[in-house]
Parts: sequence; C-alpha cells; structure tokens
Amino acid sequence: MREELIYPNGVSGLTGEYLLPAVEPAAVAALARAPAGHPEVARELAVLGERLSERTYGLPFNIRPDDVSQAGWAVVFGRDETDRVRSALEPLVEHRRQVAGDDRVKVLDHLPGEQWRDWLARHRVAAGTVDPRRVPYYVLLIGGPERIPFEFQYLLSVEYAVGRLDFDTPAGYQRYVTSLLDYERSAGSPRRPAAAFFATEHPFDVSTQLSSELLVRPLAGSFRPGGRFADAVPGYQVAAPILAKQATKAALLDLLAGASGAGRPALVFAATHGLGGWPAGHPDQPARHGALLCQEWPGLGRIDPTHYVAASDIAPDARPHGMVAFFFACYGSGTPELEPFQAPGSPAVRVADWPFVAALPKRLLGHPQGGALAVVGHIERAWGYSFLSGGKAQLLPFQNAVGRILSGQPVGYAMKDFNERYAALSANASDLARQIGYGRVVPDAELAALWTERADAQNYIVLGDPAAALKPA
Repeated sequence: MREELIYPNGVSGLTGEYLLPAVEPAAVAALARAPAGHPEVARELAVLGERLSERTYGLPFNIRPDDVSQAGWAVVFGRDETDRVRSALEPLVEHRRQVAGDDRVKVLDHLPGEQWRDWLARHRVAAGTVDPRRVPYYVLLIGGPERIPFEFQYLLSVEYAVGRLDFDTPAGYQRYVTSLLDYERSAGSPRRPAAAFFATEHPFDVSTQLSSELLVRPLAGSFRPGGRFADAVPGYQVAAPILAKQATKAALLDLLAGASGAGRPALVFAATHGLGGWPAGHPDQPARHGALLCQEWPGLGRIDPTHYVAASDIAPDARPHGMVAFFFACYGSGTPELEPFQAPGSPAVRVADWPFVAALPKRLLGHPQGGALAVVGHIERAWGYSFLSGGKAQLLPFQNAVGRILSGQPVGYAMKDFNERYAALSANASDLARQIGYGRVVPDAELAALWTERADAQNYIVLGDPAAALKPA
C-alpha cells in the first residue's frame, strides 16, 4: 500500500471492479484548485464557517437544540406536492404540534429551482441566525432530490437539523409516519438497548482494511468497557464488532431485519463498499445503487447478488422498526445526477438520468412491519480521508454522532459535527484559495486532504425525520 495514494470506496455492481482506482493527490488537488462552481455559495459557507466560534451563531442561547419542543420542527413540501402525500404527513404534523406548540411547528413549501439562501430569505431568516418562530431548527424535506435538490439539503444542514423522506407512493409516507408515531407514543422500545458495528475487511482491498482497522474497530472500542466513552451512554451495550470473515450477508441482514440471533440492536453502524456502476438508464440502477457489499465478495472482477445486501433482500417479515442505521458506504443514501470527480474543464459525466435516494434506506424506513427511525448515509462516494489524517484515525465526529444517538438525542442534531465540519472546511478552502491567488504554493497532499474531507463531510445526510430519537436505556 502506498501511503500517499488516496483510496476511494465503491465497487461496480456490474463488473466487480473499483468505481475509481486509487488516485494520486495531484489529481484531487486539481479539483481543489479549480474555480468553485457556485462562488456565492462558497463565500457564504466561508462566512458561516467563521461564525461557528461566535456566540451569536445559530439558535438563541436560551434554546436547547436537542429539545424539539424548544427548537421547533417544520415539514417542507414541494410547491406541487400531491394532496395525498400532504395528508399522509398530517398526523406527524399534529403530533409535533402537541409537543412544540403551533408557533414552533411550521408547514413550509419549496419552489422549483429555489436555492438555499433564497429559501431562507423568503422566510425572513438570515444565514447565521436560526429563528424557530420563522424556520424551526428541525426541518423534514418531503420528496426526492429531483424536486428538492441534495444541494439544498446539505447546505441547509450547515445550520439546521435536516432530514428527508422520499417514497414512491403516498402509502410509503403513511407507513413511516404510523411507525414513527407508534414508536414515540409507546412506553417501551421494539429494539434492544444495544449498538452493533459491522465492517468488511478483504485481504486484497485497502479501502475495507482501512475502514475496519481505523474506523470501526476503534469506534466500537471507544464505547465498550475500558473505552473513552464506555460510561457515557449508560444502559446501552456495545458488542464486539462483526468484522472480516464474520461480516457476511446473512450477518448484516440479521442486524437490519431484526432477527432474534442478532438481538435487534437499536443502532446499526456498517462500513463497507457501497455499490455503483450501473449506468444512467439501466433498470437496476435505482434499485441497487448503494447496496452494501459483504465479505462474500471474492475479489476484483467478480460480483453477483449473493455478495451484497440490496433493498430486495429485506424480507416482508423483517422488523427494522425502531432502528437507526448509519452506513459508511458509497451511494448509501443517494446518487447525484452528475459525477463530481472529474478533471477541471472536462465535460460533465452523467451518473444518473436524475438524482435519487437509495432504495435500501427507503425500504428500511417504509417497511410494512414498521420502519426504521432514520438512516444516515452518504451521497456519492465515501472517502477514507474522512477519518484519516496523517495516517491516524480522526474519529471524534463519528464518536459524537454515535454517542448522541445512543444518548437519545435527535438524529438530526447528532450529525451536527459533520455539518459544522463541512462549513469550517469550506472556510478553510476559501481562505486557501485566496492564498493560492496571492501566489502561495500549496502542496498537493494538503489540498487533496482538504478537498476529500470537505466533500465527505458535506455528503452525509439524514433520511427520516431529523427529530426522531432513540429512547434512552
């Protein structure tokens, strides 16, 4: 393994080859040096990043961001959303009003093509200040990214706790809402107070070796007896992680489906290759992009459905009800329309006919036996640089997210470190671009690390209600 190379995750479901080979830092640095596609957005993110340390940033000081009744909740529909979908969400809207009151629960709309900053301005809110009386802190987007873009979601997430629901029919929304209300109104929990960690580790594959050894093992260990956060989530058990030869398709299905042998853990964290590679227009692309590769994968150039978990593998009698899942995997939450990793000045490469949410989390969230509370995943590719710096693991954003989720804090709030890190890295990138403009020579490795860390932090999104939370043990 060459330490200077960058190893992106992702395997083609068509060929079994890598979606991208290991790349030289110079190739990534060229992307970082390219002019920003949206200079106004870059400037505004830089300002937000600089405000992160200010007392005036975000919510008023006397409002707790982890308390939905104080921070408020909103649902956002596309302007042309159907009445049947709106009706399916109405029970959840009324439930949130009972908790937070009419003035902290809003039903808002999104106009076709409306940008993040324009949407905030239309609702009389300035970037950098969260006013729950106008736009509450918790924001649930309704519909796919072809209507409310992924970019709108991850830019809004810099300041707000944002989630998304996207189902093919109104019945999917209705199933999710019914399941979530059942969970929140019940005295007990359908899941065991436990967290399970899963990671493939192929002897021929550097990416899964890195994510197993430097992400999942130490992340799980930090919550196990003797770990740094062992006493931070009382009542929750963290078993030894399921790794390498144990990380089979059957084992992952047991965790996701709530099979009795796996004990139905409340949190499932999985790190592996996500599948891509099906071209735009291919009938398998919407159904299989983001499927999770398992240990059965025999090696490069070979692939078949027995090697991965797709939405179709989640059986009708599965029981994901009450679960939160976190997927460190390419396309784990969605696929963009255009390829972001391409040489500056080259023609845009179309990944899909339109952007879409991955089928596996949609199946888990809208399952007829009761859906998951939320799925955290990645748009596009996941990068090992997101948890590596100088060859060492940088785990605090992951530890904070897991710790907050297990502590019963809302999932949208639990992701705040990733969102704020994206803004801070954007500020760093803007400052570095100015320095380069003044003639500073920046090493390729430094630029490549900043670009990949920023892209990775940007692309984590929450699917499901961002106000959903596990019950404390």
